[in-house]
Amino acid sequence: MNKKVLVAPLNWGLGHATRCIPIINALIEEGFTPVIASDGAALGLLQKEFPDLEYLTLPSYRIAYSKKGSTFRLKMLLNGPRIAKAIVSEKKITEKIIDNGDFCAIISDNRMGVRDHRVPSVFITHQLTVLSGKTTVFSTKIHNRYIRKFDVCWVPDMAENPNLSGELGHPKRSNIPVTYLGPLSRFEYQYVPNQYDIMVLLSGPEPQRTLLEQKLLHEFEQSDKRIVFVRGVIEDSHKTYMKNNITIHNFLTGKELQNTINASNLIISRSGYTTVMDLAKLKKKAFFIPTPGQFEQEYIAERLHNFRLVPSCNQNDFTIAKLKEVQNYKGLNSFSTDIDYRELFHFFQRK
Repeated sequence: MNKKVLVAPLNWGLGHATRCIPIINALIEEGFTPVIASDGAALGLLQKEFPDLEYLTLPSYRIAYSKKGSTFRLKMLLNGPRIAKAIVSEKKITEKIIDNGDFCAIISDNRMGVRDHRVPSVFITHQLTVLSGKTTVFSTKIHNRYIRKFDVCWVPDMAENPNLSGELGHPKRSNIPVTYLGPLSRFEYQYVPNQYDIMVLLSGPEPQRTLLEQKLLHEFEQSDKRIVFVRGVIEDSHKTYMKNNITIHNFLTGKELQNTINASNLIISRSGYTTVMDLAKLKKKAFFIPTPGQFEQEYIAERLHNFRLVPSCNQNDFTIAKLKEVQNYKGLNSFSTDIDYRELFHFFQRK
């Protein structure tokens, strides 16, 4: 059997790329040869994590957020034609990749054009329901139409309650062939002494990533707490500098990021699903600030707030005083799950 597997995460923040890391590690352990295809920061991150693998560049979806959450849905509608063009383009590129290589499978994390009928094609998502306010039914129907073009959908969550994704990954009705993997995280929990009182973990598309960074730096620059910022900006080299009481990294990868999260008492971040999975694995207390207008993150933040696990607020309302709420919440806990990757990858022999 051919052993090359094309792994293609979407470049929308860093979450799609980072949750592919345990899958890439498992592929290597099982004797497969991952070939990574993506663009932008997602591609750059994986190149730093796996410098010895082969990399291919795919068209960018060029997803841009508005500065105001109230115009998010309009902005995404305006992005639509550009995204559709990128999907058509990446589909043609994928066909050429399969033409020219001995691939046994494709694993696409939310890249809707990275599939080919000649090899088993897997789609990874936690959104079988795509929340978009009044247009949820429409956006879900469009998304599921693409998912059904793949052979199977892997959902990184528990199949039953309790679970992390709620109605996002567990629609009442679905005719999509789904395999629930259990939550995916590249991290391992370790007890270490606290080095930081607060860690700010930033990621996501611009301009909202920068707007949140600027707001939080302003809020914390006069604090006497031990604070570390990880900006989520992937550059050629790792840079660290100090601003008053704040240690600032442009990015951290692998063990360094895991160790910094383990050594931090409280994490402030977006409520992106991959971040939630990581913080649950590391059993962290957190405070979430969902990306303005992003319905998925707002839903996750509200759901965890209602379960009294993690407090949250919108971006404009955040102040240091709100962190006092954390003591009244339980925090996140790891879901015990062992993924049988050998059985999972056995699917690749289907064609």
